[in-house]
Amino acid sequence: MTHEKNGLIHLLLVDDHPIVRDGIKANLEDAPGIEIVGEAASGEQAMELARKLRPNIVVMDMKLPDLTGIEVTERLHAEMPEVQVLVLS
Repeated sequence: MTHEKNGLIHLLLVDDHPIVRDGIKANLEDAPGIEIVGEAASGEQAMELARKLRPNIVVMDMKLPDLTGIEVTERLHAEMPEVQVLVLS
């Protein structure tokens, strides 16, 4: 179960294609109860931002330039088991 922060679900978008991130953002930015707190274009950047921003949910691409989405998900769950990951492929 996802725990909301300040009444909002904090979301981190991870995809190496800006157009994909922009499309997801466009669909979710007006959704009530959701705040997009950050965007990452690589696995290492995703880990950095997740540590800093502590999102509730990470929307994860499987193909990233440095790590796979599975590797990032495994690292996230090891460090921050409370973070939920939604995989896009």
